[in-house]
Amino acid sequence: MLHFDECGKSDVMEEEFDYIVVGAGTAGCILANRLSENPANRVLVLEAGGKDNWIWFHIPVGYLFAIGNPRSDWMFRTVDEPGLNGRSLAYPRGKVIGGSSAINAMISMRGQVQDYDHWRQLGLDGWGWSDVLPVFRKLEDHFLGDTELHGAGGGWRIEEPRISWPILDAVRDAAEEMGIHKIADFNIGNNEGSGYFHVNQKRGRRWSSARGFLKPALHRKNLELRTNLQVDKVILKDGRAQGISCLLDGKSVTIRARREVVLSAGAIGSVQVLHRSGIGPGEWLQDAGIEVLADRPGIGRNLQDHLQQRMIYTIDGARTLNETYYNLFRRGMMGVDYALCRRGPLTMAPSQLGIFTRSDPHQERANLQFHVQPLSLDKFGDPLHRFPAITVSACNLRPESRGYVRLKSRDMHEKPVIAPCYLDTDADRQVAADAIRVTRRLMQQAALSAYTPNEIVPGSTVGDDEASLSRAAGDIGTTIFHPVGTAKMGLAGDRMAVVDNELRIFGIDGLRVIDASVMPSITSGNTNTPTAMIAMKGAEMMLRK
Repeated sequence: MLHFDECGKSDVMEEEFDYIVVGAGTAGCILANRLSENPANRVLVLEAGGKDNWIWFHIPVGYLFAIGNPRSDWMFRTVDEPGLNGRSLAYPRGKVIGGSSAINAMISMRGQVQDYDHWRQLGLDGWGWSDVLPVFRKLEDHFLGDTELHGAGGGWRIEEPRISWPILDAVRDAAEEMGIHKIADFNIGNNEGSGYFHVNQKRGRRWSSARGFLKPALHRKNLELRTNLQVDKVILKDGRAQGISCLLDGKSVTIRARREVVLSAGAIGSVQVLHRSGIGPGEWLQDAGIEVLADRPGIGRNLQDHLQQRMIYTIDGARTLNETYYNLFRRGMMGVDYALCRRGPLTMAPSQLGIFTRSDPHQERANLQFHVQPLSLDKFGDPLHRFPAITVSACNLRPESRGYVRLKSRDMHEKPVIAPCYLDTDADRQVAADAIRVTRRLMQQAALSAYTPNEIVPGSTVGDDEASLSRAAGDIGTTIFHPVGTAKMGLAGDRMAVVDNELRIFGIDGLRVIDASVMPSITSGNTNTPTAMIAMKGAEMMLRK
């Protein structure tokens, strides 16, 4: 029930909840499920987007229509990036229950053993590979069943792809000719090799965090979901989070939390809420006209993302999605195949074939991830090309460059400043140049000679010298949509650390951040499944308390 003042503005909501979860994305859905398992816990989860009642949230290839659509995407953009030769990139983030897991590539990828052991070496007890592997297993409902490395019966459904392309088999053969072995599973802790990505789908339908965790729990009387409700800020009093303030039909509403407020709005959204709450770098907040309640210099810094170099090759003698899509009969058969069998191109993830390798022989472990696609387009949102072609993209798995997210003003409707600072270090520029070299070597292998691959992006006229390749990397580099790290875990003595190893914000009681923003360093692969693991582990920490 709401109280309204004489001007018609609400300022208090009488009811209270034990836990308030801000954001019903990948992490928030898992938190809502786990926290509400105990009927004694009253849990509220708030989502600024709407419900997933649109067909393209469920047909896997719907990412082509969801990304870049204000119905499903926050439509963020980066600043003009110097490392990308002054280009600004679209920066998609999911705006719907399920968050980015409702519009992403559906690729289930844990990363490498060393990613998590590095976190533990930073002093973050409980976050090494041996600590997180049981959480991954508990999370999963894997097509391989219950094994030492995988789990069954969890909410995170993982299956094999339901389509194959001979041209991708040929690329995999070419990788083998380079000494990159074929492997069956990228998620055993060492992902070096080539193989087909396992995907978050169930019988040909996208399996988002909302489908796997939130919806099965919504029948519980102690769990409430509210959509199309944007959180403005966290309410602080005497060093403790008391609740949140949000907008409801243009009116300000305060909702109280008896135990904890959890921010799960992602590496961009959680920062926005914290900054509007007066929690963040003092000088940034003052510049935005926000009163500083807690000077936390690390909130919004340490932004990391995977930048890929998208190279495009025309081919002969093999089928790709380009010409299949533009053939009306074949396009119709795609629909029939999906309707009757839940197979075919409509089940496609954006990338099917993965290759993990090293940019040069001196790398201790795989530091490049290739996404190979039987299609090509200029950028997401643009139409497919009309000629047969494939896209071969390589990204630096462990970039050194660090960017930031900050507010322009107190206005909650104004988009934030997002500056990933891509290719900001000599090491990152070197890996990007080497990634182009590795790609060219891959496409020149004998296994592909019958298909006469011809490089059209960046183009065969781009030389192999450092200056030419660095320039080309800036011209063709684009995000692979993996922002993390803006509220990193760390030790109390680290001035830039935001949360401790139990994801509690330093110096503020009753407030945690549980999403991709807490990663101190980015994982070696797609980041959605690690985010789900963080949420599962974070929920267990909260329930133990």
